[in-house]
Amino acid sequence: MTAEPLALAKALNAGLRKAMENDPKVLVMGEDVGKLGGVFRVTDGLQKDFGEERVIDTPLAESGIVGTAIGLALRGYRPVVEIQFDGFVFPAADQIITQLAKMGMRSLGRLNLPVVVRIPCGGGIGAVEHHSESPEAYFTHTAGLRVVACSNSADAYSMIQQSISSPDPVIFFEPKRRYWDKAPVEQDPGAWTPLHAARVVQPGEHVTVLAYGPSVKTCLEAASAAAEEGRSLEVVDLRSLNPLDIDTVVRSVERTGRCVVVHEAPVYSGFGAELAARITERCFYRLEAPVLRVGGFSTPYPPSRLEDHYLPDLDRILDAVDRTFGW
Repeated sequence: MTAEPLALAKALNAGLRKAMENDPKVLVMGEDVGKLGGVFRVTDGLQKDFGEERVIDTPLAESGIVGTAIGLALRGYRPVVEIQFDGFVFPAADQIITQLAKMGMRSLGRLNLPVVVRIPCGGGIGAVEHHSESPEAYFTHTAGLRVVACSNSADAYSMIQQSISSPDPVIFFEPKRRYWDKAPVEQDPGAWTPLHAARVVQPGEHVTVLAYGPSVKTCLEAASAAAEEGRSLEVVDLRSLNPLDIDTVVRSVERTGRCVVVHEAPVYSGFGAELAARITERCFYRLEAPVLRVGGFSTPYPPSRLEDHYLPDLDRILDAVDRTFGW
């Protein structure tokens, strides 16, 4: 059953609520997630309905939050941790990278750590560094973590529940500038796209455009603009960064012969580099041009007045598309 359109933040809230109703071992914890309902109100009303023992306001200590979640997971719980802003995740990097990601292998598979770390990511809200970051490459590079990124309300609702059900730790990126965008939400689990599957959200013929999280909407807008000039862009929402659904990507690129990768993170050593390398390995003889990347610049996130220059926009995406036809 598809319900009325929900804002992405409301869809996350509904997904968390459903998971908590279905499993009493699901806990939500983080800074201001309880009484305030989170700075973006994603957890609004959950503490009132489920109590302070299941929706826990924590101290401002990300390492302690994730460390506590690891201990709870070892005792059979399924903690959902909120990192208030993307740049605040770095104090918890030690716990995530050296403990959360490695304990399954360290125990030879005897221990599962079903912890979900929710991270609002990206720019577009007029906030400075530490509040507007794209740290996904740090975690995709870390073996032992699943890394996913929703781009719309429907995926937010389904993917948060699928992540909570995973036996492995999941880094869950939420596009903060899309929190208020509305879309219909499919509530029937049988109709959901699998958690680690990519999806073609705009079929096309001439160029494959790969994106995830907040960049997907921008790429769809670029596809509409390109269509007016007679160019057909196929937009693929990756959804999962690790594991990566490379087969869906390859099928698209083999058909179009051209590929542009778009993300908000800096281009240098960004996740787009991994995509470009894999596509080159798999599609070398079908490519009509090099895989091009569009992203942020190699600089700390700028003040809000410069944000529009930093973030990939239609002009930069369309310029990359044009350059793929110059080979």
